[in-house]
Amino acid sequence: MIQDIYPSKYHNEYRPEAAPAASSPVLCFEADKVFLKESEEGVLKIPVFSDIGGDPRYAFAIDDTEYFLRKGVPEDREDLKAFNIRRLRRSGKMTNVEMFAIFTAYHLAIWYHSTKFCGRCSSELTHHKSMRAMVCPSCGLEVFPRLNPAVIVGVINSGRLLVTKYNRPDADFYALVAGFVEIGETLEDACRREVMEETGVSIKNIRHYKSQPWGIAGDLLCGFFCELEGSDVIKMDAGELKVAQWVTPEEVVLQPDDFSLTCEMMRMFKEGKI
Repeated sequence: MIQDIYPSKYHNEYRPEAAPAASSPVLCFEADKVFLKESEEGVLKIPVFSDIGGDPRYAFAIDDTEYFLRKGVPEDREDLKAFNIRRLRRSGKMTNVEMFAIFTAYHLAIWYHSTKFCGRCSSELTHHKSMRAMVCPSCGLEVFPRLNPAVIVGVINSGRLLVTKYNRPDADFYALVAGFVEIGETLEDACRREVMEETGVSIKNIRHYKSQPWGIAGDLLCGFFCELEGSDVIKMDAGELKVAQWVTPEEVVLQPDDFSLTCEMMRMFKEGKI
């Protein structure tokens, strides 16, 4: 999965005093695009401070390498190109460590971009001096990076797995039932509700598999396997899905990369490990 960068190690400690060296990687985004350097041979690399300049803010470290986040689009940088991060994920041109850095920095960039004013008194927020948070200088409200909890549910029925495709043009690959956790719900309640809403079937014996940070959408994904309870007749929500069907392990078609928790769960079923 995207966070499986061993033997490298991710360090999330906040260091507001850190300053970039000339060789420090700096990530810069415009909407859902990231600026990268591309060689004549088509090799992509994250730019460093000497390439991109600006006044970047410390983001995180991977091993001994400190990554920074630059606000604003670099100007007059002909050696930098903007790449859609979703397409970049499928390109195979970046290492797993680089993609994890891009996804995580994108999560931070979107949060910083959306967290400019106090929701209580409307004053402009400032950076907290010691924590990764924004603080209101007028009323003292502290705002921390937002995580959106979501569940991914692998429903198993007599040796078959319930797979889906979302009802949107770019949903070319099979996935599992998934959705956001709502206020007042447990993770297990969210599993039951999402499966019922999207496919019309009931589930039982819900058991946790793994979790995953998914910076591309600001999510914290929680994966569960469970069993069908009652009828296996699917009543698909056509507004949400365009495909919902039961498949055997041999019929499972995996996604083209192994970054996502969804794909790993499907692969575990396909290989008979669940």
